[in-house]
Amino acid sequence: MQTIKAIAIDDEPLAIDIIKEYAEKIDNLNLIETFNSAIEALKFINNNHVDLVITDIQMPDINGIDFLKILNKNPLVIFTTAYDKYAINGYEFNTIDYLLKPFAFDRFYVAINKALNSIPQALVNIQAVEKAPDFFFVKSEHKIVKIQNDSVLYIEGLKDYLKIVTTNGYTLTLMNFKSIMELIPENQFCRVHKSFAVAIKQIDTIEKSRIRIGDNYIPIGESYKEKFFEKIKI
Repeated sequence: MQTIKAIAIDDEPLAIDIIKEYAEKIDNLNLIETFNSAIEALKFINNNHVDLVITDIQMPDINGIDFLKILNKNPLVIFTTAYDKYAINGYEFNTIDYLLKPFAFDRFYVAINKALNSIPQALVNIQAVEKAPDFFFVKSEHKIVKIQNDSVLYIEGLKDYLKIVTTNGYTLTLMNFKSIMELIPENQFCRVHKSFAVAIKQIDTIEKSRIRIGDNYIPIGESYKEKFFEKIKI
């Protein structure tokens, strides 16, 4: 039996609960994760195989239309919304279906069947090893900024913000280290201090308890030393 891996995005908890309830009734639909934020969903899609995205259009931070524009993968999409004025926009993006809230189970079932019929048999139920993206997105003020992994020198924590220092300057984002470390490749970056993470390939020298990257010196915290030196095989 074909099985489709899906995620759902909606800032309304009740809407997510309804999709979960409907999904449980469809044997060949595997709803692997749900999100109240499109930004969190972007991180998940960048690091996991997803066949189908069921997403609301009108959401804070990123609406469903903009969400599609910045995806670096191409899963199938089903739009859900309370506003029928978005229907044309949905079809412009060649989405599988458009569900007008509140929608009944039978209408949801029809949309999922369309998605199932759109996925080639050979691509379903395969744990594909996909190339990790070489960039990530962060929200900075009122913009969403794309940052290339190879351009990052180091990341510095500044109270409520992170300063992502790159070869082109820096970007400030209202994130914490846990969130940013989930976005960037584990084999390319390492947390070396409570306030710093570094790009391993950018390290020039290691001098006692500090790292030099260009003209910048970054401290190595005692509690991070063992893991850091293990990672660079010293």
